Amino acid sequence: MCFFKRKQLNIKTLQHTHQLNQRMKAFKYIFFLLLIALIGISIYIAVQPNTLEVSRTRTVKAPVAVVYDNIIDFKNWEAWSSWIADKPNMKTTFAHQTKGVGGSYAWEDQDGIGTIKTVETIPNALISQKMQIAGFPASEINWIFKPNSNGTTQVSWTISAKDLPFSFKAYTIFKGNMEKQIAAYFERSVKKLESHLIAEMKKYSITINGETNRSGGYYLYTTASSKISELQNKIQEMLPKLMAYAEKNNIAPAGAPFVNYIKWDDENNAAIFSCCIPTTERIITVEGDEVLTGEFESFKAIKTTVKGNYSHLTEAWNKTRKYIPENGFEVVENGPMLETYLNKPENTPNPADLITEIYMAVKDTLH
Repeated sequence: MCFFKRKQLNIKTLQHTHQLNQRMKAFKYIFFLLLIALIGISIYIAVQPNTLEVSRTRTVKAPVAVVYDNIIDFKNWEAWSSWIADKPNMKTTFAHQTKGVGGSYAWEDQDGIGTIKTVETIPNALISQKMQIAGFPASEINWIFKPNSNGTTQVSWTISAKDLPFSFKAYTIFKGNMEKQIAAYFERSVKKLESHLIAEMKKYSITINGETNRSGGYYLYTTASSKISELQNKIQEMLPKLMAYAEKNNIAPAGAPFVNYIKWDDENNAAIFSCCIPTTERIITVEGDEVLTGEFESFKAIKTTVKGNYSHLTEAWNKTRKYIPENGFEVVENGPMLETYLNKPENTPNPADLITEIYMAVKDTLH
């Protein structure tokens, strides 16, 4: 009987040992498979390119100077950077200098600390930057700007890195196709940049400054008539010719150019006006010449300041006309109605930065 029990025990022991051996063989097999897979993945990662370059180009509906001026200052990036938009918990720190060569900012998110710094610029043509994220290799970022004849800008944005370590290549593989991810961020950012700039260029303000004394003086002028709807085009055609006349004859302007509206007829869509340049003294012009000399006496006026595109000037004039009787003033019949241009469109790429002053003569009465 004891012999029989010992035999059963031995059989169980053998079975248990056999099961252990089988498990060990399975573990060894799985281990070797994992080892082979790990070696294969390591080899695959190791043979990946040691460089990275992603580039995209897009046409932005804004003048090249407007695009460049926005991108060159890192403080503007929060309005359009898709990286920042996708990471609302990102902590951003701006340096004392954020614009131009030496400008920089830093950020911290779940991937670590990152920094970016501008190292080279060619105004309205090129911006070169260096970017460092956590312990990954530094990247070069280049922006290239090319103006188009229709006032738009071709923007090319490139990021590149070399001597990529094994850890970075492994990171890009497990994170997915890095080229596609970066390209998607590029495309979204530049699209948002365009929308932001279009909105910024449309901004304007009209401020009625109230009663003031407008100084008089001599001026050169040339007079024309035009449909109100075509007025700005006509003025932009006439003023450069008048300024060229002054330059040709060595006449230094004594102030900003202006337009004097002689007659304004909304019903018939017609206006008579003079384009003018102030001078320090009376200029004797040649008889028969279209350019003449005039003189204004100082006059009391209601002043309005317009910041923005010239298309808003009609609204500004209407508000000024409404303001005058509502505030106890009375318009001088056939008196001066001046529109003074403090800066020029050719030197002010962003129309939102154009500044125009309006002066409408009012009677010098107590109110």
